[in-house]
Amino acid sequence: MTTVIQRHPTRAGAYQLQTELWLPRPIHEVFNFFSDAGNLEAITPPWLHFQVLTPRPIRMAAGTLIEYRLRLHGFPLYWRTEIAVWEPPYRFVDQQLRGPYQLWHHLHTFEEQNGGTLCRDVVDYAFFGGPIVHALLVKRDLVQIFDYRCERMKQLLGAEAQGTHSLGFQAG
Repeated sequence: MTTVIQRHPTRAGAYQLQTELWLPRPIHEVFNFFSDAGNLEAITPPWLHFQVLTPRPIRMAAGTLIEYRLRLHGFPLYWRTEIAVWEPPYRFVDQQLRGPYQLWHHLHTFEEQNGGTLCRDVVDYAFFGGPIVHALLVKRDLVQIFDYRCERMKQLLGAEAQGTHSLGFQAG
């Protein structure tokens, strides 16, 4: 997995996180895993106490609303997202309607590659607090969350999952 966090290329005050992870599973299996919103609990770090509140089963489609509860640095947070784009098995977008960020737009893409699936995430995000808060808290938290997510996906979707993991950050 490769993770890069940098200032957003076009939105002042925003950032962009990008990840890639290759998994040794067919694209339909990987996409089906992400089609079950309950699997978010399985790939989210336990220290977040993440819980999907929306009753299951959740029918995923453009326009689907999903509610979550979590704890971040001891503070309870509620998060509501909308599935803005749903194009199985190649991509979907979830965007925050209510939650801790001013902006959260998360594009997930899936591509058949080398007998498996290349998963990409592009998250455009903004928050209150500016570069100091980003450097001290937000960046660190997101790196830990996506590192955990990568490891869990490798465990759940194939121990043979391959990829490198590195972090790049452009300050500014």
